[in-house]
Amino acid sequence: MKIFWVLCLVLLNSSCSTIKTVNPIYNQVKISHLGHKSYCKSIPRVYSGFSYNLCLLYGEPNGNGRVSTTNGVPTFLIGFAFSLAADTVVLPYTIYTQVNKGNIKVN
Repeated sequence: MKIFWVLCLVLLNSSCSTIKTVNPIYNQVKISHLGHKSYCKSIPRVYSGFSYNLCLLYGEPNGNGRVSTTNGVPTFLIGFAFSLAADTVVLPYTIYTQVNKGNIKVN
């Protein structure tokens, strides 16, 4: 049972927006969902995971207009909640890097 929970935790962390944006390679992240790119040009480092999720919403339309849900809750809301929590934990580091490196470039 422990292995199951560890695998679930690893899966959640690998797709967490905060992990993708805390220290991006070349100060740039690619934001797209199912091949649809975001219209965002840059995101701030402070609460970058939350901003990443907002940029996913501010992108090219997917055509079918459907939103995936888990037990009636849109999955992007679950991502927002986890990103807010993780962004708050790394807030001291992201404030420091925001001052020294500036915003993160998108696409």
